Amino acid sequence: MDKVAFIAATRYGRRSFVTASCDKVDFVKPAYKGNIVDFAAKVIHAGNRSLQVEVIMQAENMLTNERHVCTRGIFNMVAVPDKAEKAADIKPLSEIELTPGIHAEPDADLRIVELVFADDTNHLGTLFGGHGLSLMAKAGFIASARKCQEVMVLASVEKTNFLAPIAVGGIVDLSAKVVRVGRSSMTVKVKMWGEELLSGKRTFCADSDFIMVAVDKDGKSKPFKQDSD
Repeated sequence: MDKVAFIAATRYGRRSFVTASCDKVDFVKPAYKGNIVDFAAKVIHAGNRSLQVEVIMQAENMLTNERHVCTRGIFNMVAVPDKAEKAADIKPLSEIELTPGIHAEPDADLRIVELVFADDTNHLGTLFGGHGLSLMAKAGFIASARKCQEVMVLASVEKTNFLAPIAVGGIVDLSAKVVRVGRSSMTVKVKMWGEELLSGKRTFCADSDFIMVAVDKDGKSKPFKQDSD
């Protein structure tokens, strides 16, 4: 929740933020093994040097698409100015305009946002390709399971194009969309964008097609139990 609050605050103010405190964190229901955990963050108040971000955590059963709220809380984020520059006031909510590029794939079935930490990088200080591919595969899995409400496994990966790096501290923004549905398999197109935290500059970094197959309790392929078109 803290990570999501940080991303929301940084995208809003385009400066570095730290968490000062969190309030009203209410734990309502648990998230169970195998659930999708979905976080949503919204800036609800903007001061001269701080923001309040409301974060809601929901759990989703992939096989039924049923969702419930697990917890929510208010995170108080404080801007940390660069030593070389004078702190500028944060624009109030009424003056902020959302960056159009944030929602680069409005028709996607799924979007995942992550931060690149040092442990995720290669010797050049950019996102390690294997970790990026793992994030893309996760997006493909969730999108396919949501679509057909079946247990899905990865059968193959079509050509993956890595076009640009994402530096440590950057945002990884993934979109996934089911583009083909067969009898027991489907193809999910996954795209990966990189976003610079402070400037908001976005770069298209990678894409790939993931072939996902529905399986039964014995791990054997099975036809979809319902129309997934």
